[in-house]
Amino acid sequence: MGLTIALVILGILIGALIGFFGARRYMENYLRNNPPISEDMLRTMMLQMGQKPSDRKLHQMMQTMKSQAKRANRK
Repeated sequence: MGLTIALVILGILIGALIGFFGARRYMENYLRNNPPISEDMLRTMMLQMGQKPSDRKLHQMMQTMKSQAKRANRK
């Protein structure tokens, strides 16, 4: 009886750890592939600040943000 209870508790703990790290990895990959800020959002922000964004400038800003995110993940 005691062995059964210990195995159930051990299984729950192991399942919780696997679930936590699996969900963490999934969210990291999701955010890396789908950044929370899109080019349309950048365009809107720049227009609100009184700047006229060109496609080249928007693309450059997105690439800069992606490279900074990659550097932050390496640390």
